[in-house]
Amino acid sequence: MFCVLFYQAKEKFKKELKIEGFLYSDLSVLASDIPYFPPEEEEENLEDGIHLVVCVHGLDGNSADLRLVKTFIELGLPGGKLDFLMSERNQTDTFADFDSMTDRLLDEIIQHIQLYNLSISRISFIGHSLGNVIIRSVLTRPRFRYYLNKLHTFLSLSGPHLGTLYNNSTLVSTGLWLMQKLKKSGSLLQLTFRDNADLRKCFLYQLSQKTGLQYFKNVVLVASPQDRYVPFHSARIEMCKTALKDRHTGPIYAEMINNLLRPLVDAKDCTLIRHNVFHALPNTANTLIGRAAHIAVLDSELFLEKFFLVAGLNYFK
Repeated sequence: MFCVLFYQAKEKFKKELKIEGFLYSDLSVLASDIPYFPPEEEEENLEDGIHLVVCVHGLDGNSADLRLVKTFIELGLPGGKLDFLMSERNQTDTFADFDSMTDRLLDEIIQHIQLYNLSISRISFIGHSLGNVIIRSVLTRPRFRYYLNKLHTFLSLSGPHLGTLYNNSTLVSTGLWLMQKLKKSGSLLQLTFRDNADLRKCFLYQLSQKTGLQYFKNVVLVASPQDRYVPFHSARIEMCKTALKDRHTGPIYAEMINNLLRPLVDAKDCTLIRHNVFHALPNTANTLIGRAAHIAVLDSELFLEKFFLVAGLNYFK
C-alpha cells in the first residue's frame, strides 16, 4: 500500500515540476549497495577495537560546541568504528587553572572507557581553543601513559599553544585581562604567562618541556589569521616578528617553540600538518574583534564540509 502511495505521489510531483528527466528512485540499479548508515557491528567483528575520538571545547564552551565536527566525521566515515566522547566535565568552570581541568578531563576519559567497557584500538583528540592545552596536559599524566601507544590524530582548532603573548589586538588583550580579573581565572592567567614572575616557571613553558604530541600519528594545526582571540603564530606553533624583536621574552618564547616542535621533527612516525583558513565573513562587530573567525571552525558548515572532504577525514581513517 505504501509503495503505491509513494509511486502516485512521485508521478504527481514529476508532472508539477514539468521537466524532462528522471529521479534517482527511478533507477533500477543503485549507485552503491553499501548502506549510508550501516547496521551495528556484531560483537565478533569488534576484535580490533574501536577508535575513540575525544572532543574538548574551549573557554566558556560546552559539550555541544563540536557537534558539527562530530557529525561530518560520522557522515564521512560510515562504519568507521568510531566512538565519540563529547567532553562536558569542564563546561561548568573553564576559568579554573589548567591542572584542575586536566584532572577532570582525564577522569572523564578513563570513566568513559570503563563505563562502556570499550576495547580501544586508537584514540584521537579534537580540541577547540583552550581545550587544546587541556588535551596536551592530559597526555603528560602518569594515568594516561597506558594509552600513549594508541594515540592517532590530534586535530587542534585555533589552539593557543604558545598562549596569548604578542597578540596584535589591544581590544582582545584588554578584554581577556578584564575577564581574568572579574572571574579570577587561573587559565587566563596561565595563557598570558602571568602565573609566575619567571617565565620558565610558567605553566605553558613547563608544559612545552613535557612529552606528548610526538606519540600521535598526525598533529594537525588549524589556524586563521582572521582570528584575533588566539594569535595566528600561537595556533601554528611558530615564531612571530614581534617575538624576534623582543630581546627579553623573545628568546624564552623561541625555546618553548623548539621544545614543542623538536620532538615532532625527530619522531619518525609523527606527521605535523598546518592548515591556514580564510573565512568569508560578514562585516559585523564579531568579525571586527576576531571572534567570528575563532568560532567559525565550529559553526561554519561550509568550512567544515570542505575541510573534512578535502583533507580532514584522512586523519581519522
